[in-house]
Amino acid sequence: MTRPRKVFIAAVVVFAAALLYASYDIATRTTFPGSKPQLKERIKDKWAGRDSVKRDSVANSR
Repeated sequence: MTRPRKVFIAAVVVFAAALLYASYDIATRTTFPGSKPQLKERIKDKWAGRDSVKRDSVANSR
């Protein structure tokens, strides 16, 4: 095997390893979109009991 071919094979191996590592890293830092509750449910849970519409500001201003 010639020297340029060895260098090319080594570069392919390094590139493939870097690509696999990056894929694994990204996969561990993200969550599957189907595992999260929907947006309405998340907002409802976060803001439960803080409804400002329940207070009638017009009736209190008299």
